[in-house]
Amino acid sequence: MEAEQRFQKFRENQYCLDAMDQKDSWRMFRILSEFVEGFDTLSGLRQPAVTMYGSARTDAEHPDYKKACDLAEKLAQAGYAVITGGGPGIMEAANRGAAAAGGLSIGLNIDLPHEQAANEYVNLPLAFRYFFVRKVMFMKYSTAFICFPGGFGSLDELFESLTLIQTRKIKPFPIVLVGSTFWGGLVAWMRERLLFDGKITEDDLRLLVVIDDVEEIVSYIRANLMV
Repeated sequence: MEAEQRFQKFRENQYCLDAMDQKDSWRMFRILSEFVEGFDTLSGLRQPAVTMYGSARTDAEHPDYKKACDLAEKLAQAGYAVITGGGPGIMEAANRGAAAAGGLSIGLNIDLPHEQAANEYVNLPLAFRYFFVRKVMFMKYSTAFICFPGGFGSLDELFESLTLIQTRKIKPFPIVLVGSTFWGGLVAWMRERLLFDGKITEDDLRLLVVIDDVEEIVSYIRANLMV
C-alpha cells in the first residue's frame, strides 16, 4: 500500500512537471514573437536613437521632468530618435519633448501590474511582456544612454549597459548620468570601493560621465556620435 501511494505521488508530480514543460514550451513562442516584432519594427530606423530612462514616479512639476522634456526636444532637433520605456515620469517627459520637436518618439512599454501605463506622447509604440526582450531592443538600437534619477529599474539598465560594454558584448556608446547630486554618491562609491579594491579599472569608470547641463549633454552626444 505504501509503495502504491509513493507511485501515485510520483505520477502526480510527473504530471505537474509535464504541465510546466508544456507551458514553458508555449511561452517560447510568445518570447520569439516579441523578438520578431521588435526587430522588424526597429530595424527600419534611419537615424541614430538615444535611450532616456529614469523614474516612472517623477511628477510633471519636478525639475527632472522638465529637464528630460527639454533635453529630448533638443536631441530630436539635432536629428536623434528618442527611445524610452514608454511609461510615465521621466519616460513620459522624454517622449513628450521628442514629439514636441516633431521627432521620432519611441516607447518600448512593459506589461506591469502598476505604474507602467503607456504615455500619450509615443508615436512609435511597442509592447513587451518580458523585460529581457525589451532590454535587448534598448541595447541593440540605442547609440547612447541617458539616465535620469530613478529606482531599481534605472539602476538595472545602467549596470547592464556598463557590463555589456565592459565585457565587449556590445560596442561602446556614451552613457550619461544626469544629476550630480543624485549620482555623485554612487560614482564616488564606485571609485572609492570598486576601483580602490581592484574590482574595476579606471577605464571602466570612464564608460560613464555625469553631466547636469542640457546643452552640454547634447554637445557630448554629438561629439561622440556622428549624425
